Amino acid sequence: MRKNIFCTLLLLLSLSISAQVDRSKQPAPGPAPEIKLGNYESFVLPNGLKVFVIENNKLPVISFSLIFNYDVVLEGVVKGYADFTGQLLKTGTTTRTKDQIDEQIDFIGAALNTSLNSMYASSLKKHTEKLLGIVSDIVINANFKQEELDKIKKQAKSALEAIQNDPNALSERVSPVVIFSKKHPYGEIMTEKSVDNVTLDICTNYYKSFFRPNISYLAIVGNTTMKEIKPLIEKYFGKWQKAEVPKNAYPTPIAPPLTAVAMVDKSDAVQSVINVTYPVDLKPGEEDAVKVRVMNAVLGGGIARLFVNLREKHGWTYGAYSAINPDILVSNFKAYTSVRNSVTDSALTEILGEMNRLVTEKVPEKELELVKNYISGNFALSLEEPQTLANFAINIERYNLPKDYYATYLKKIAAVTPDDVQAMAKKFIKPDNAYIFIVGNSSEIADKVKKFSVSGPITYYDFNGETYNYKEKLKPAPSGITAESIIKNYIEAIGGEKSLGKINDYSTKLKGKVQGMELTFTFYKKAPNKSLLEASMNGKVVTTRIFDGTSGKIVSPMGTQDLKDKELTDMKIQSVMFLELKYAELGIKINLLGTEKINDKEAYKIEFLTPNGNKYYYYFDITTGLKVRAIEGEGGTIDYSDYKEIKGVKFPFTQAMTFGSQTVGFSVESLEVNTNIKDDFFFVK
Repeated sequence: MRKNIFCTLLLLLSLSISAQVDRSKQPAPGPAPEIKLGNYESFVLPNGLKVFVIENNKLPVISFSLIFNYDVVLEGVVKGYADFTGQLLKTGTTTRTKDQIDEQIDFIGAALNTSLNSMYASSLKKHTEKLLGIVSDIVINANFKQEELDKIKKQAKSALEAIQNDPNALSERVSPVVIFSKKHPYGEIMTEKSVDNVTLDICTNYYKSFFRPNISYLAIVGNTTMKEIKPLIEKYFGKWQKAEVPKNAYPTPIAPPLTAVAMVDKSDAVQSVINVTYPVDLKPGEEDAVKVRVMNAVLGGGIARLFVNLREKHGWTYGAYSAINPDILVSNFKAYTSVRNSVTDSALTEILGEMNRLVTEKVPEKELELVKNYISGNFALSLEEPQTLANFAINIERYNLPKDYYATYLKKIAAVTPDDVQAMAKKFIKPDNAYIFIVGNSSEIADKVKKFSVSGPITYYDFNGETYNYKEKLKPAPSGITAESIIKNYIEAIGGEKSLGKINDYSTKLKGKVQGMELTFTFYKKAPNKSLLEASMNGKVVTTRIFDGTSGKIVSPMGTQDLKDKELTDMKIQSVMFLELKYAELGIKINLLGTEKINDKEAYKIEFLTPNGNKYYYYFDITTGLKVRAIEGEGGTIDYSDYKEIKGVKFPFTQAMTFGSQTVGFSVESLEVNTNIKDDFFFVK
């Protein structure tokens, strides 16, 4: 019944997500638009603040973008304090409390966001001076409070907990460690311990050291003029005190001499998140930057070669892309996708093949023109956002770019040739010097992908980016312990075979929330193997699964489906009352793999092989004997807890179900035993 629940959960999730745009057809090329960028005016305050004014009279709105252009810091055992400081900026000043800031921003209908190196605010023009009063107060007179830091730290820990079950989030979290190492600021990752280490004094000192006007840029976009806005900037930001800001420098990470494979093992993953990546030295505004953008767009920008190959040609994924963006410190290249476990090695072969093809073959003129038109169109659309112009103005000064760098950008794009693309590929595309980083089920994919690791064995990383010996993750079980003895112990732990034999039927209702909607599973079982599962969303039944002991069906918005062959066999097994009592009878083979930590507690891991080839993994707590986790192939993962006794048998009253990146917590609302459910209740028409 667990697998049935997961199939139903997947259906409900799909019903709650809007339809995807059909991108199977490549758009027809069009002429590159002619772009005219407005000029900006600038001035510098005596304290060193560089100000840019971009007049835009389309709407009676004005926006302020403030960039604190300091060198990134290596945070070490207190990783997180820079980000926390950015969040603390808008939580109070020496003259305003957080509530007062929030109320004043809301009253004028303004927007305000802060981060570790920037601030953004906008409002109607008529509220300009009020908004500047608030923004300048936040920047100049920030006053951090312990209770606000405590809230931020609590949220950070919750976020860390949430991403543990999300393979894509895990890839984003750990891949920087692989690319840059923890000795570089870009390779540091926040941990629960580092969050605990952050103090209010650390954040306050960071704010006082780095948030200074002489390293900052302020871009103003909107319905204003230099004559109007300059006196206000002088009034509100002129008192901001300049000071010497610490400088930091770090060695530039380099690509590996030979391709290496690294993994985060996620034993319940049904897909592999693949990232072919390595560091790249590409600075903003370099002559190569525009050509590299075109080159990358050919490979993996939008509906490009990787997408067409892996999705359109092979049907392995919903999308496959690549990226390489200039960075003042160090950039990186990445080609990334998610595919089912069985085609992980095949997908890698195709990704590396496309990278090699770009290096060894010139891109056809027609394909290149389509790509250049695609880039030009996106560039033109981006100009509709006022922030784009603000970023252009700041970037020109920040990176010492030519004044006409963005005004002539489309001309630079149009001038890129097939020879340029190949030259950039030879310089920046390194399929033989890459980290192949995968988040996935190592037991299913490691043997398939180890051939790509020319440098040596696969390197394994845990959630916190620490390497470990994968062979030691699953420890041998103590001598004398067998799969059969663990199952016997489990049966005793939940009440014993005699008590289980007295239960002829039971019904239970599980409730949880998914994507803001209330989801209810009500399921019924009757010995020996009748079952019915009813799923409701916001009180409305959306799917029903029934098995009467012989026949089965699924009723959903897509119609009625009669189960046959393997699906029918699966439901027959899942419908058995207390399946653990019937393994031998049903021909299910069990194999003890060892012990592993589940939620910080040691548990036995047992592999279950059904007669029709399905493979499941169940975990049993070493101390209590209770089942704490089930991994059922593409069905996902369930964590069990809060066991309560009903009629002499213990049932788990809390279940956390994970499918892909989605985790849904369920609690038992009701559980009834031996209510004399009639056979015809499970009738399959």
